[in-house]
Amino acid sequence: MFRGSIPALITPFRDGAVDEKALVDLVNWHVDEGTHGIVAVGTTGETPTLTHEEHEHVIELCVKTAAGRIPIIAGAGSNNTEESVRLMRFAKKVGAEAALVVTPYYNKPNQRGLYHHYRALHDAVEIPIIIYNIPGRSVIDMTPATMGELARLPRIIGVKDATGDITRVSDTRIACGADFMQLSGEDASALGFNAHGGVGCISVVANIAPRLCVEFQEAMLEGDYAKALDYQDRLMPLHRAAFAEPNPCPTKYALSLLGKCTEEVRSPMVPLEDATKERMRAAMRHAGLLN
Repeated sequence: MFRGSIPALITPFRDGAVDEKALVDLVNWHVDEGTHGIVAVGTTGETPTLTHEEHEHVIELCVKTAAGRIPIIAGAGSNNTEESVRLMRFAKKVGAEAALVVTPYYNKPNQRGLYHHYRALHDAVEIPIIIYNIPGRSVIDMTPATMGELARLPRIIGVKDATGDITRVSDTRIACGADFMQLSGEDASALGFNAHGGVGCISVVANIAPRLCVEFQEAMLEGDYAKALDYQDRLMPLHRAAFAEPNPCPTKYALSLLGKCTEEVRSPMVPLEDATKERMRAAMRHAGLLN
Protein backbone atom coordinates (compact mmCIF):
# COMPACT_ATOMS: atom_id res chain seq x y z
CA MET A 1 0.00 0.00 0.00
CA PHE A 2 2.81 2.43 0.94
CA ARG A 3 6.26 2.43 -0.61
CA GLY A 4 9.06 4.70 -1.73
CA SER A 5 10.05 7.98 -0.12
CA ILE A 6 7.80 9.01 2.77
CA PRO A 7 9.09 11.98 4.76
CA ALA A 8 8.39 12.13 8.47
CA LEU A 9 7.26 15.72 8.10
CA ILE A 10 8.60 18.43 10.39
CA THR A 11 6.08 20.69 12.11
CA PRO A 12 7.06 24.28 11.29
CA PHE A 13 6.81 26.89 14.04
CA ARG A 14 6.79 30.67 14.03
CA ASP A 15 6.82 32.69 17.24
CA GLY A 16 5.93 29.63 19.29
CA ALA A 17 2.91 28.54 17.25
CA VAL A 18 2.41 26.09 14.40
CA ASP A 19 3.12 27.95 11.16
CA GLU A 20 0.08 26.91 9.14
CA LYS A 21 1.17 28.61 5.93
CA ALA A 22 4.58 26.94 6.01
CA LEU A 23 2.96 23.58 6.73
CA VAL A 24 0.59 23.89 3.76
CA ASP A 25 3.45 25.01 1.53
CA LEU A 26 5.58 22.04 2.64
CA VAL A 27 2.83 19.54 1.81
CA ASN A 28 2.32 21.12 -1.62
CA TRP A 29 6.09 21.13 -2.22
CA HIS A 30 6.27 17.41 -1.47
CA VAL A 31 3.43 16.72 -3.89
CA ASP A 32 5.26 18.71 -6.58
CA GLU A 33 8.54 16.90 -5.87
CA GLY A 34 6.96 13.47 -6.34
CA THR A 35 7.01 12.36 -2.70
CA HIS A 36 5.14 9.06 -2.31
CA GLY A 37 3.43 9.82 1.01
CA ILE A 38 3.79 11.85 4.22
CA VAL A 39 3.85 10.95 7.90
CA ALA A 40 2.25 13.78 9.87
CA VAL A 41 3.16 14.25 13.52
CA GLY A 42 5.78 11.60 14.05
CA THR A 43 8.83 12.15 16.24
CA THR A 44 10.36 14.40 13.57
CA GLY A 45 7.17 16.47 13.81
CA GLU A 46 8.01 17.13 17.49
CA THR A 47 4.96 15.30 18.71
CA PRO A 48 6.24 15.20 22.34
CA THR A 49 5.87 18.98 22.59
CA LEU A 50 2.67 19.46 20.59
CA THR A 51 -0.59 19.85 22.48
CA HIS A 52 -3.34 17.37 21.68
CA GLU A 53 -5.15 20.13 19.79
CA GLU A 54 -2.06 20.96 17.74
CA HIS A 55 -1.43 17.28 17.03
CA GLU A 56 -4.91 16.86 15.59
CA HIS A 57 -4.83 20.17 13.74
CA VAL A 58 -1.59 19.33 11.96
CA ILE A 59 -2.94 15.95 10.83
CA GLU A 60 -6.18 17.46 9.59
CA LEU A 61 -4.40 20.28 7.76
CA CYS A 62 -2.04 17.82 6.05
CA VAL A 63 -4.96 15.63 4.94
CA LYS A 64 -6.92 18.63 3.62
CA THR A 65 -3.90 20.05 1.79
CA ALA A 66 -2.88 16.73 0.24
CA ALA A 67 -6.49 16.31 -0.92
CA GLY A 68 -5.89 12.73 -1.99
CA ARG A 69 -2.89 13.55 -4.16
CA ILE A 70 -0.58 11.62 -1.85
CA PRO A 71 -1.46 9.52 1.20
CA ILE A 72 -1.14 10.92 4.72
CA ILE A 73 -0.10 8.56 7.49
CA ALA A 74 -1.05 9.95 10.91
CA GLY A 75 1.19 9.57 13.91
CA ALA A 76 -1.06 7.97 16.52
CA GLY A 77 1.27 6.34 19.02
CA SER A 78 1.12 6.58 22.80
CA ASN A 79 2.18 4.57 25.82
CA ASN A 80 -1.49 4.69 26.82
CA THR A 81 -3.59 2.30 24.75
CA GLU A 82 -6.79 4.33 25.14
CA GLU A 83 -5.01 7.53 24.10
CA SER A 84 -3.71 5.80 20.98
CA VAL A 85 -7.26 4.61 20.19
CA ARG A 86 -8.46 8.23 20.44
CA LEU A 87 -5.72 9.45 18.09
CA MET A 88 -6.50 6.68 15.60
CA ARG A 89 -10.20 7.50 15.65
CA PHE A 90 -9.41 11.12 14.88
CA ALA A 91 -7.05 10.10 12.06
CA LYS A 92 -9.76 7.96 10.51
CA LYS A 93 -12.38 10.68 10.92
CA VAL A 94 -10.36 13.31 9.03
CA GLY A 95 -9.35 10.91 6.24
CA ALA A 96 -5.80 9.79 6.96
CA GLU A 97 -4.93 6.64 5.03
CA ALA A 98 -3.14 4.87 7.88
CA ALA A 99 -1.88 5.27 11.45
CA LEU A 100 1.76 5.00 12.48
CA VAL A 101 1.86 3.60 16.01
CA VAL A 102 5.08 3.51 18.00
CA THR A 103 5.76 0.76 20.51
CA PRO A 104 4.77 2.09 23.96
CA TYR A 105 7.67 3.96 25.51
CA TYR A 106 8.71 4.36 29.15
CA ASN A 107 6.33 1.81 30.68
CA LYS A 108 8.19 -0.99 28.82
CA PRO A 109 5.58 -3.71 28.18
CA ASN A 110 6.81 -7.22 27.47
CA GLN A 111 6.12 -8.99 24.16
CA ARG A 112 2.73 -10.22 25.38
CA GLY A 113 1.84 -6.65 26.38
CA LEU A 114 2.90 -5.37 22.96
CA TYR A 115 0.68 -7.91 21.25
CA HIS A 116 -2.34 -6.98 23.34
CA HIS A 117 -1.73 -3.24 22.82
CA TYR A 118 -1.70 -3.52 19.04
CA ARG A 119 -4.52 -6.09 19.01
CA ALA A 120 -6.68 -3.66 21.01
CA LEU A 121 -5.92 -0.85 18.56
CA HIS A 122 -6.64 -3.08 15.58
CA ASP A 123 -9.99 -4.15 16.99
CA ALA A 124 -11.03 -0.63 18.03
CA VAL A 125 -10.56 1.35 14.81
CA GLU A 126 -10.87 0.31 11.18
CA ILE A 127 -7.76 1.99 9.83
CA PRO A 128 -4.53 0.35 8.61
CA ILE A 129 -1.78 0.29 11.25
CA ILE A 130 1.97 0.53 10.65
CA ILE A 131 3.99 -0.60 13.65
CA TYR A 132 6.85 1.75 14.53
CA ASN A 133 9.68 -0.22 16.12
CA ILE A 134 12.39 2.10 17.47
CA PRO A 135 14.19 0.59 20.46
CA GLY A 136 16.56 3.56 20.72
CA ARG A 137 13.68 5.82 21.76
CA SER A 138 11.08 3.48 23.26
CA VAL A 139 13.59 1.20 25.08
CA ILE A 140 11.72 -1.92 23.95
CA ASP A 141 12.15 -4.00 20.81
CA MET A 142 9.29 -5.89 19.21
CA THR A 143 10.63 -9.26 18.11
CA PRO A 144 9.95 -10.66 14.64
CA ALA A 145 7.98 -13.44 16.31
CA THR A 146 5.60 -10.98 17.97
CA MET A 147 5.32 -9.03 14.74
CA GLY A 148 4.50 -12.26 12.95
CA GLU A 149 1.55 -12.84 15.30
CA LEU A 150 0.31 -9.30 14.68
CA ALA A 151 0.78 -9.59 10.91
CA ARG A 152 -2.04 -12.16 10.87
CA LEU A 153 -4.47 -9.35 11.69
CA PRO A 154 -5.83 -7.83 8.47
CA ARG A 155 -5.29 -4.15 9.33
CA ILE A 156 -1.74 -4.46 10.68
CA ILE A 157 -0.03 -3.98 7.35
CA GLY A 158 3.62 -3.26 8.00
CA VAL A 159 6.43 -1.82 10.06
CA LYS A 160 8.61 1.23 10.19
CA ASP A 161 11.82 -0.45 11.32
CA ALA A 162 14.24 1.94 13.01
CA THR A 163 16.41 -0.72 14.62
CA GLY A 164 19.23 0.07 12.19
CA ASP A 165 19.71 -3.70 11.72
CA ILE A 166 19.20 -4.47 8.05
CA THR A 167 19.33 -8.22 8.72
CA ARG A 168 16.12 -7.82 10.71
CA VAL A 169 14.30 -7.36 7.40
CA SER A 170 14.99 -10.97 6.44
CA ASP A 171 13.87 -12.26 9.85
CA THR A 172 10.67 -10.23 9.57
CA ARG A 173 9.98 -11.55 6.04
CA ILE A 174 10.17 -15.09 7.42
CA ALA A 175 7.94 -14.28 10.41
CA CYS A 176 5.41 -12.02 8.67
CA GLY A 177 5.50 -13.05 5.02
CA ALA A 178 6.85 -11.30 1.95
CA ASP A 179 3.71 -9.16 1.56
CA PHE A 180 4.11 -7.53 4.98
CA MET A 181 5.26 -3.98 4.19
CA GLN A 182 8.66 -3.08 5.60
CA LEU A 183 9.75 0.57 5.58
CA SER A 184 13.12 1.70 6.88
CA GLY A 185 13.13 4.25 9.66
CA GLU A 186 16.85 4.89 9.37
CA ASP A 187 18.01 6.93 6.38
CA ALA A 188 21.66 5.91 6.24
CA SER A 189 20.94 2.17 5.97
CA ALA A 190 17.90 2.40 3.67
CA LEU A 191 19.93 1.07 0.72
CA GLY A 192 20.76 -2.19 2.48
CA PHE A 193 17.30 -2.34 4.03
CA ASN A 194 15.62 -2.40 0.61
CA ALA A 195 18.13 -4.92 -0.71
CA HIS A 196 16.96 -7.28 2.05
CA GLY A 197 13.31 -6.82 1.08
CA GLY A 198 12.20 -3.38 2.24
CA VAL A 199 9.99 -1.25 0.02
CA GLY A 200 10.79 2.28 1.15
CA CYS A 201 11.78 4.67 3.90
CA ILE A 202 9.94 6.89 6.35
CA SER A 203 12.67 9.45 6.09
CA VAL A 204 14.04 12.50 7.88
CA VAL A 205 16.29 13.56 5.01
CA ALA A 206 13.38 13.50 2.56
CA ASN A 207 12.27 16.70 4.30
CA ILE A 208 15.39 18.39 2.92
CA ALA A 209 15.89 16.64 -0.42
CA PRO A 210 12.52 15.21 -1.44
CA ARG A 211 13.27 14.82 -5.15
CA LEU A 212 16.60 13.08 -4.55
CA CYS A 213 15.02 10.72 -2.02
CA VAL A 214 12.20 9.90 -4.43
CA GLU A 215 14.65 9.11 -7.23
CA PHE A 216 16.81 7.07 -4.83
CA GLN A 217 13.84 4.97 -3.72
CA GLU A 218 12.47 4.56 -7.22
CA ALA A 219 15.84 3.27 -8.45
CA MET A 220 15.71 0.55 -5.80
CA LEU A 221 12.09 -0.32 -6.49
CA GLU A 222 13.11 -0.79 -10.13
CA GLY A 223 16.01 -3.03 -9.04
CA ASP A 224 18.71 -0.61 -10.22
CA TYR A 225 21.02 -0.74 -7.21
CA ALA A 226 23.99 0.65 -9.14
CA LYS A 227 21.99 3.84 -9.76
CA ALA A 228 20.79 3.82 -6.16
CA LEU A 229 24.38 3.64 -4.94
CA ASP A 230 25.17 6.87 -6.78
CA TYR A 231 22.30 8.53 -4.91
CA GLN A 232 23.50 7.02 -1.63
CA ASP A 233 26.92 8.60 -2.15
CA ARG A 234 25.29 11.94 -2.81
CA LEU A 235 22.92 11.75 0.17
CA MET A 236 25.15 10.17 2.81
CA PRO A 237 26.61 13.42 4.22
CA LEU A 238 23.03 14.68 4.62
CA HIS A 239 22.12 11.51 6.52
CA ARG A 240 24.99 12.13 8.91
CA ALA A 241 24.40 15.87 9.30
CA ALA A 242 20.67 15.42 9.95
CA PHE A 243 21.49 13.50 13.13
CA ALA A 244 24.60 15.41 14.24
CA GLU A 245 22.34 17.00 16.88
CA PRO A 246 18.88 15.88 18.03
CA ASN A 247 16.29 15.45 15.32
CA PRO A 248 14.69 17.62 13.88
CA CYS A 249 17.00 20.53 14.77
CA PRO A 250 19.44 20.03 11.84
CA THR A 251 16.59 19.39 9.40
CA LYS A 252 14.75 22.56 10.37
CA TYR A 253 17.97 24.54 9.94
CA ALA A 254 18.42 23.04 6.47
CA LEU A 255 14.85 23.92 5.53
CA SER A 256 15.40 27.47 6.76
CA LEU A 257 18.31 27.73 4.30
CA LEU A 258 15.91 26.63 1.56
CA GLY A 259 13.38 29.27 2.63
CA LYS A 260 10.75 26.69 3.60
CA CYS A 261 10.31 27.53 7.30
CA THR A 262 12.07 28.95 10.33
CA GLU A 263 14.60 26.87 12.23
CA GLU A 264 12.48 27.27 15.38
CA VAL A 265 12.16 24.22 17.63
CA ARG A 266 10.45 23.75 20.98
CA SER A 267 12.23 23.27 24.28
CA PRO A 268 13.90 21.03 25.32
CA MET A 269 15.26 21.15 21.76
CA VAL A 270 17.67 24.02 21.15
CA PRO A 271 19.13 25.72 18.06
CA LEU A 272 22.20 24.21 16.40
CA GLU A 273 25.78 24.97 17.28
CA ASP A 274 27.75 26.81 14.59
CA ALA A 275 29.88 23.76 13.75
CA THR A 276 26.76 21.69 13.04
CA LYS A 277 25.35 24.46 10.87
CA GLU A 278 28.49 24.41 8.75
CA ARG A 279 28.36 20.62 8.56
CA MET A 280 24.78 20.79 7.30
CA ARG A 281 25.63 23.48 4.75
CA ALA A 282 28.53 21.36 3.47
CA ALA A 283 26.26 18.31 3.18
CA MET A 284 23.69 20.32 1.26
CA ARG A 285 26.37 21.57 -1.13
CA HIS A 286 27.58 17.98 -1.61
CA ALA A 287 24.01 16.93 -2.51
CA GLY A 288 23.65 19.86 -4.92
CA LEU A 289 21.03 21.66 -2.83
CA LEU A 290 23.14 24.77 -2.19
CA ASN A 291 25.76 26.55 -4.26
